[in-house]
Amino acid sequence: MESPGKDWDEACHGLESRLAYLFADRRLLQTALTHRSWDRIKGEVPFMAGPHNERLEFLGDAVLNLVISEQLFQRLPAADEGVLSHWRAQLVNTTALAEMARSLGLGELLRLGRGEARSGGGEKPTLLADALEAVLGAMLLDGGLDAARTFILRQFDEGLAGAQPEHLRKDFKSLLQELLQAESRPLPHYQVVTLSGAPHERHFTVECRVEGVPPALGEGRSRRAAEHEAARLVFLSLDGPPPPARQEPNV
Repeated sequence: MESPGKDWDEACHGLESRLAYLFADRRLLQTALTHRSWDRIKGEVPFMAGPHNERLEFLGDAVLNLVISEQLFQRLPAADEGVLSHWRAQLVNTTALAEMARSLGLGELLRLGRGEARSGGGEKPTLLADALEAVLGAMLLDGGLDAARTFILRQFDEGLAGAQPEHLRKDFKSLLQELLQAESRPLPHYQVVTLSGAPHERHFTVECRVEGVPPALGEGRSRRAAEHEAARLVFLSLDGPPPPARQEPNV
């Protein structure tokens, strides 16, 4: 694999500054930022011809869940498995990871095929979340577990600090409905905006509309999970009581 062009290389240097991590093997970072669709045009840009980021994403997902699980286990010594699982789902989800990826500017650096780029792939939450996990996987291979853990703890510091067992109450759809009923306001309306993926890998985007506040989009592997995520975003925008952990509904 040849070296990237100067502009891309400089952009990656800027990314390393935001990551607060300097890669010894820049090729790992390059691969982490390469979507599988880029293979379709690799002949036009030889230096990017090579592996895409799905294997690194797999690795990054594993280390992210390991570090967050380890932290929750230590911070919540009295919590049972269910509480720990709910808090992990609250902290590690597509929406949260995509927001982190945007803050790091990963979308602008993603190497995408023409079709994916035309459809706004650099702004798709799923691709952004996958890219962040791939960067984590690259960091793990390049600098070891300590390097990956340091980055994860810095990114999740605020969320981990707010992980309190007393906040784990009801799911957000129920909380949102109760809040609106208490204020004699119309109930929320949920609508599926997009549905994609193979039958065994469905991905739903659901819009939640509540009178008087901007609509929110939630994503999930089922309609119900997407509705819960959209309800969570609306609930938090209404300045309700201290937020409970996001709960993954049974599907």
